[in-house]
Amino acid sequence: MRSVKLLVVTGLAAASTLGCGDAATPGGDRAVVGTERAREVAAAWTGSEAARVWRQGYYPLGDAVQLPDKAFHDDNDKHAYITGNFRLEAPLPGTTKPEGEVRWSDGRSLTLPLTTARSAYDELARGGNSGPSLRVTGARLGTMTLLTSRGTATVPAWLFTIKGYDTPLKRVAVTPGKLPRPPIGPVRKQTAALGPLGGFEAVAGNGRTLTVRADHGACDDGPAVDVLETQDSVVLSASIRGVSDGPCTSELRTEKVTVKLRGPFGRRILLDAFTGRPVPYRQPGSASPSWS
Repeated sequence: MRSVKLLVVTGLAAASTLGCGDAATPGGDRAVVGTERAREVAAAWTGSEAARVWRQGYYPLGDAVQLPDKAFHDDNDKHAYITGNFRLEAPLPGTTKPEGEVRWSDGRSLTLPLTTARSAYDELARGGNSGPSLRVTGARLGTMTLLTSRGTATVPAWLFTIKGYDTPLKRVAVTPGKLPRPPIGPVRKQTAALGPLGGFEAVAGNGRTLTVRADHGACDDGPAVDVLETQDSVVLSASIRGVSDGPCTSELRTEKVTVKLRGPFGRRILLDAFTGRPVPYRQPGSASPSWS
């Protein structure tokens, strides 16, 4: 178990009493709470039916959208994408087949229902304002590579041609599987010693560095994330350091936290000690997880 360093504050979320008005939790006590719970979660998942379903399913750990090369040409194009302002200038193709195949680097595959080009386009085009727009001049079914719970995979994707760009904008054409029922329930009460993570964002450093989101309040020293590594899983325990016992504003702050692993993340299950569930991927800038 090791505490990890923090990166910069990335923003504010809805009001909360996290870290406000609670007695400060000593670092040692905080670590003990997280360690005991992490061991329980790891033991519950090892050899469980949920772990079996997880390892046989499709659960993305990367963005559903991949931008064209050299995107964006200017601030107008960037603003159009962020605001979901697209303009369709060509008919969208129908789905030529009902299913598509996800293929992993080890040769294994999974057949899943395909989404339509229209539904993929509608996920992108959520704006519709009078400002700058990205002009879609065509679409076809292709593939893209994406990090998943079972490693990097080649997945079906709709490839949208954007006027002015040499390569297409890609959006995944299959949806994640249903999350298996966890073999252990969540902790009943959130405290400074243990709370839920805000999501997973990235893996880097040859698989030994994870970036996750963690919340804290306005009157503390920020979040800490401890890690328990086993052969089958990586269990993260989020807590809050230096909680004040005086009055403070009801404010929830979210920070990116880097977690250093002893061994590569690989295909181990990334688990949240508080919820007892896999940590969902959250696209930067989005409040929606990759699965529910």
